[in-house]
Amino acid sequence: MTPEAVVFDIGNVLIEWNPERFYDSQIGPEARQRLFAEVDLHGMNDLIDAGALFRETIYDWAARHPDWGREIRWWYDHWIDMASPRIEGSIALLRALRAKGVPVFALTNFGIHSFAYAQTQYDFLAEFDRAYVSGHLGMIKPDPAIYRAVGADCGLAPGRLIFTDDRADNIVAAAAQGWQTHLFTGWRGWAERLVAVGLLTQAEAGL
Repeated sequence: MTPEAVVFDIGNVLIEWNPERFYDSQIGPEARQRLFAEVDLHGMNDLIDAGALFRETIYDWAARHPDWGREIRWWYDHWIDMASPRIEGSIALLRALRAKGVPVFALTNFGIHSFAYAQTQYDFLAEFDRAYVSGHLGMIKPDPAIYRAVGADCGLAPGRLIFTDDRADNIVAAAAQGWQTHLFTGWRGWAERLVAVGLLTQAEAGL
């Protein structure tokens, strides 16, 4: 079945998301490992992705963990350094699909305010036909309800959507809803899949 719309995750698909790499560069791997073991920073980020305030949530966690307060505040103060660089091959695929008139959606775990900020830094984040942002939806992947919400809004049958994400649990959840899926490990593999399902030619996919 040829898909009618393509759904992109954002983090580690269109932009790299690697807080550990940033912290390693600032405090070294050993200190970073202690920080992440003592403070559930990814759990904190899940709250933001589910709709909690951006700066306020991070600064509250910093106040609750004063031994790591400065480093926790970096999650807000240096957020763009963790959410970079752009993955240019994937961005080119997004634009190639849109140039052919294929609807392109985003389905992303992203905070309300962090996504708004990211849109000021990355032009392509304004290029989706529809952007489904977890913070606005009040639920995060891989909750099955978030995939059903996308389907209900776009009006397409599940099998008509093809979705790429770098996390296997998110892919499994989408496939359970009947979506076509691709586990993202690099833009070339994704490009090959888009060619295989008939949405792009090899030349259009940059292969």
